[in-house]
Amino acid sequence: MFAGLHLKMHPALAKWYDKRDSVIIEFCVADSKDVKVNFDKTKCAFSCLGGADNEKHENEIELFEAIDENESKHKRTDRSVLCYLRKAQPGKAWPRLTKDKTKLSWLKVDFNNWKDWEDDSEEEMGNFDQFSDMMNNMGGENDLPDLDGAEDDDSADSDDEKMPDLE
Repeated sequence: MFAGLHLKMHPALAKWYDKRDSVIIEFCVADSKDVKVNFDKTKCAFSCLGGADNEKHENEIELFEAIDENESKHKRTDRSVLCYLRKAQPGKAWPRLTKDKTKLSWLKVDFNNWKDWEDDSEEEMGNFDQFSDMMNNMGGENDLPDLDGAEDDDSADSDDEKMPDLE
């Protein structure tokens, strides 16, 4: 009765964000096994077995722009598989990950890591990347120093003045 039945493929949930020279995709599959990631000039394919029931996950993405498949790489952790896609044209923003504007139910923007870098200078981005690397090498979130820069209460803040009424 089940002889002709084959496993249905489930796409893995994924988050992505755009950087100046790369695009980062995180496939959110815990305890992944048999991870396969293939980079092509305009495509990224991902598959694995994951979770307690060894569910088969498979994703294929037609990319918004070309990548350098030889400089792209991935890293597996216990919680996810992180893919670093090197842009063929660094400095060109990707407004979306996919070639088509179709919304994929399994793909979300990673707003925690998203940064509007287009207006930043190269030097600022270098500092941001160093900061990012430093954060990745640090311990848990509770160890973080207060980075907000405590301001003196005496300082006048330019946004404290009264706003004009809307017409």
